[in-house]
Amino acid sequence: MRRFEYDQRLTELLSVVTELLRKGYVKWPPEAGEGPIEEALRTLGCRIPRREGLFTLEELGFYEEIKPSPMRTFNDTEELLYKNWPTPLVKLKSLSKGETRVWAKLEFYNPFSMSVKDRIGWAMFNECLSGNHNPSLVLYEATSTNTGMALAAMAAIRGLKVKLFLPSTIQKASDVLLTIMGAEVYRKPKTLTVEFIDEVEEEARRTGGVHLNQFENDANFKVHLRYTAKELDLQVKSVQLKLKGIVGGLGTSGHMSAISLYFKSRYGEHVKVYGVQPAQGTFIPGIRRIETGVKWFHYVKFDKVVDVTPEEAVEHVLKIARSEGILIGLSSGAVTAAFERLKEEGELEEGDYVLMYPDHGFKYIEQFSKFIEENLNPMTPNV
Repeated sequence: MRRFEYDQRLTELLSVVTELLRKGYVKWPPEAGEGPIEEALRTLGCRIPRREGLFTLEELGFYEEIKPSPMRTFNDTEELLYKNWPTPLVKLKSLSKGETRVWAKLEFYNPFSMSVKDRIGWAMFNECLSGNHNPSLVLYEATSTNTGMALAAMAAIRGLKVKLFLPSTIQKASDVLLTIMGAEVYRKPKTLTVEFIDEVEEEARRTGGVHLNQFENDANFKVHLRYTAKELDLQVKSVQLKLKGIVGGLGTSGHMSAISLYFKSRYGEHVKVYGVQPAQGTFIPGIRRIETGVKWFHYVKFDKVVDVTPEEAVEHVLKIARSEGILIGLSSGAVTAAFERLKEEGELEEGDYVLMYPDHGFKYIEQFSKFIEENLNPMTPNV
């Protein structure tokens, strides 16, 4: 499997970001040898000070980007994405018992792919095109569906072409969805997207295209640090949660690594962060095992990584659908299963927990149909 070498520049940047988040202020101008403070401020969405002094992150605009339109009106469909954040945080009554309350962050409220991957598609696309809009540019990406949908949407909005490469294990519906969005779709005879990154890179280089590469592109991690983690922090404060832990799936590792860095820097070990991966030898769309090569996981701290089987993931999709009335994706089902196991094993203190639900369940009808046929009477009211 692919292995990622440590990036010293990224390590230095994250060290400065961690310190800024921990302290909550910056002294300006920085002293020599303090590291890439300007880059760290920009990474966090802060303005660069114009005079000497001590400045809190809030004074430098730390939270200003997290301002949804109160009347939900948008000038175009790209604004519909980033000016509609935060995505909802909702209490799940079926999982909340006594002093333990469970909340889900619903990333399927993002409009393009109905998933968390809209954030990285938007960030990678805009970073790539910054100051250089070439109308003949062709974008390349290896995807298991969601990032591809996000990139296809951005390409459609900006009038560009995108070529997407899918593994053989992904549901057939993905080809239809991505083709409808205007992408050229190609299947690779591999199990995981990460297994053919180099092939996509070479094809892009050979044809003069650009491979955005969600697996190594730091825009993936940074967009979650600047937006996803920050907005979750504001939501937690707005309803005065006693936040004890956050549970989320590991795919590229971008969103959960950013959340871990953010919350452990701001709140220390008071907030536990748990990753979720497929059980050894199994496959769950949207998440994968650490040893397959997840980049940002290795730059931050996780308190535990939980293995979940595909059957457990589907069972918990059905459980949430039949108790909360929302259809979540398979990786969200895996996150729910992991939370319940942590609770059963006595790992969790009383308090509030957030489950990161990456996408909607509509893409996984093939998997649901097979599971129901093999395991359930469709009229069974509960799982």
